[in-house]
Amino acid sequence: MASYPPTTHTFESPTLRIAYERRGPAQAPVALLLHGFPDDLRTWDVVAEQLVARGYQTLAPSMRGCGGSVFRDTDTPRSGQTTALAQDAIDLLDHLGIEKVLLVGHDWGARAAYVLAALWPERIERLIAISVGYETGIKPGDQIPVEQLHAYWYQWFFHSERGREALQHNRREFCRYIWHLWSPTWQFDEETFARTAASWDNPDWVEVVLHAYRFRWGAAAPDPRYAALEQRLLPQPIITVPTLVLHGELDGASLVASSEGKEPYFSGPYERRVLPGVGHYVPREAPQTADLTD
Repeated sequence: MASYPPTTHTFESPTLRIAYERRGPAQAPVALLLHGFPDDLRTWDVVAEQLVARGYQTLAPSMRGCGGSVFRDTDTPRSGQTTALAQDAIDLLDHLGIEKVLLVGHDWGARAAYVLAALWPERIERLIAISVGYETGIKPGDQIPVEQLHAYWYQWFFHSERGREALQHNRREFCRYIWHLWSPTWQFDEETFARTAASWDNPDWVEVVLHAYRFRWGAAAPDPRYAALEQRLLPQPIITVPTLVLHGELDGASLVASSEGKEPYFSGPYERRVLPGVGHYVPREAPQTADLTD
């Protein structure tokens, strides 16, 4: 079998210089891989190799504020809202002239992937969402189980100045703790952590992270350039593309119960698989479950 090591590229969207890795034969169908927080595109290394072996090429961008993806203008809001992440992905596909993809997203990447499937279904062959159930926002009056409220402690922390300080001055120790907490049985080594932690030195990382969680809960203003996309998500759209949801049984961030009962929001084929003994970082802990071409 031919070897396809990753190649690194950048392109300029209207707002960002986006860095991405590409693997596999140039004429093969495309799998777009969107990573989450706190993570980077290294989360896809094994999954990408598996997909290439199955006949795909893969695109794995650094999400905004992470790795080599930086804002072009100092005056651009450092928005972390999900519609912004989705627009970045569409900008990448448009730049490369790619019409349709197998779409795989984890954590933040899964949230963005749901938006892509809802608003641009013609661009999606199949959706695989990992560690997150479908929601486009938390609406007033929604009742979140107290266990999930407790698991979201870091999101409430990020509303405070102490949360900003932790991300600004102690991000490695904070995120190392998150990795252990969210995936309690995953034994990662320091080299693995350090390779990804370097991506969080991006100058925009802190502001994007803070805005993502503050906007989600109504404590930060939206970026007006995504207002039209936000309107298209009201009410929550039905997703028509074939969808597979993978959720680790031991996920310490989005508890496994949080992805239950989403079937009414899907009109195409829909399947949810709970992965025994697996935590939040499914692509790293159990990459064989994300060999997603079956």
